[in-house]
Order: sequence, then structure tokens, then C-alpha cells
Amino acid sequence: MSIKKILLFSCLIFIIPFIIVNVFIRDDEITFNFNSNSIVRVYREDKNIIERVPIEQYVIGVLAGEIPITFDKEALKAQAVASRTYVMYHIQGSKDKDYDVVDTVANQVFKSEDDLKEKWQDKYTENMNKIKEAVLATSGEYLTYDGKVIESFFFSTSVGYTENSEDVFSQALPYLRSVESKWDEISPVYIDSVDFTKLEFFSQLELAYMESLNIEVLEQTQTGRVKKIRINNKEFTGKEVCGKLKLRSTCFTIREENGMVKIDTKGFGHGVGMSQYGAQGMALEGYKYTDILKYYYQGVNIDKF
Repeated sequence: MSIKKILLFSCLIFIIPFIIVNVFIRDDEITFNFNSNSIVRVYREDKNIIERVPIEQYVIGVLAGEIPITFDKEALKAQAVASRTYVMYHIQGSKDKDYDVVDTVANQVFKSEDDLKEKWQDKYTENMNKIKEAVLATSGEYLTYDGKVIESFFFSTSVGYTENSEDVFSQALPYLRSVESKWDEISPVYIDSVDFTKLEFFSQLELAYMESLNIEVLEQTQTGRVKKIRINNKEFTGKEVCGKLKLRSTCFTIREENGMVKIDTKGFGHGVGMSQYGAQGMALEGYKYTDILKYYYQGVNIDKF
């Protein structure tokens, strides 16, 4: 055996155990390091199993599940960094749990290669290569504020402005401030409407049926989203109404029209953080993914592991 082969074999003897210990074995006593602890424990809700997925592979599956494949490469890159940051934030807080994230909108929608082969058929290779290019171009990049990984919320379509985090969630975060997002009008769901019979409307809100319908908006965010509303003398949060009626957004108006209850909505999603259609609009105007990220997440740094 040549000296080169002996040296290579000796290196492999030392390197392989190191990789196994640092990548595939989770030990609560090990100091958290994103470079070595690069496995995401994903709870697959439909299958009721937990899959261990390398973090960059996970980001690929999230891009495929969360953002239109037709989007510009800079928007895809921005989503890759936001999604990588999101899962890193959740990994930090899930040490004592069986899994880090679920594969639905409760966290981030994640699609496996088998899911995507079925979905994309003969477009699989083309689409997958486009996503992989975005992930590879941003490999290891994530967002921090004051040296800490941020909670990088994102959503589909704004109402023209994003929301301050405390108007939607419980905590005011300095990097999740309301910013103008004028590009969102390109979204096919920027404006939407849905009709209900009165019976459907009252039933889904768990209200007693009445011929009369009295609506009073009690509190709104600065962008016009409903925070509190009174419907026939019962108070709801905007989130409750949105959830019960399966509306796209808490920015809604309710009215009677031709014996039906008509609800108009603006935007799609919670409105905090990066707007995906806003990111697409910025990309089409020539902005780079770094510009997009630093616009929607105020005061952040882009770090790399």
C-alpha cells in the first residue's frame, strides 16, 4: 500500500467517527453549534413520524412548499435565508422536545423529494435545480439581531404595509417593524372576497341565527387589520373570525348583500416579517436578496455558519 493511501486511510479513521458524533448524534450536553448539529427533526403530520433531515435539504423542501417556483431567484434566495433562520431559531428552543418543527403552516410547509416528484412530474428536475441554486447560493446564511438568531416570520401578501409584531403576536421585536410593501398588488390574492349564507355565517361563528346582522369594529391595527370586532353583541378577535371563517387575512370587511353575507379581504397571512410577494416585487425591480431581507427585517445582520 502506498504512503498516500495509508495517510488517506488514517485520516478517514479519525474523520468518520467525528462526523457521526457531531452530525448524527444529539446530546444535550454538547454545546449547540449550527455547523455540526445540522440535522432538523421534522414531524411529518400526515404520516405521524419524525424524520431527521439535514438542514440544507430541509431548506430545499421548505422553499418547494412555501413559495411559488415561478418566483425570481433573488426572492427564492431571500426565502432560503428566512427559512433557514426560522428553523435555527426553533431548534434552539426544542432541545427537550421530540422534534424541532412540524411540516405544516404551523411552522413551515416542508415537502420531501417523493412529494415533489409526484407534484412536479416531468418538471421535477428543472424546478428542483432552480431551488437548489438558491439554497446553494445562500448556504449557511442566517439572520441575527444583536448577535442572536431572529424569529424570521414571513407570509404571502401584505395589505400594503407589514405589521408590527406586537399587533399580531404577543411580543414587540425590534426587527419586526411595520414597513411599506407597495409591491404586493401583484399578488393574485391581494384583494379577495367570499360569500356565505346567513346560516353558514352564524353557524361557523357559533352564533344563534338572526335575520339582523350588526357589525361593529372595536379595534384595528394601524394598517387596518381587525383586532377586535362585535358581531350581534358578541365580541371576537380578528384572528378568531379569520380562523372560524377560513379567511385569508384579518384585514376584512363584512356586509350584507342580496341576502348573503359578503366578506372582502385584503392580503394573505399574518402580515409580520417578510412578505413573499413583496420580495418578488422587489426582486423584479432589481433588488438583491440581501436588500430584501434587510428591508423586511429591520437592523439585522446576515451571518454564516
